[in-house]
Amino acid sequence: MNFRKKGEELRNDFKNLVFEYMLSEEKCGRFNIGMKQAEIFRACGMDWGEKENCTSSNQQYWIVAILRELEEENKIQRDLETKKWRIK
Repeated sequence: MNFRKKGEELRNDFKNLVFEYMLSEEKCGRFNIGMKQAEIFRACGMDWGEKENCTSSNQQYWIVAILRELEEENKIQRDLETKKWRIK
């Protein structure tokens, strides 16, 4: 098995999951208030719950990277004032 390739596929699957979720969530609509990254993270089932030495907050680095990639692709934007994410 090519583990690097499988990892890339998983990252793309998660990125697509997050984008599809945001497209379906009214709060993330283009002219709406948006959602906090933690809300998106949990709504997409990415939270493993509280673990020793790895709180839910520590687990959110994945969602930060995913949101930044989607932002680089010009698909979503972060409101500078509220720090919430929405469709661009």
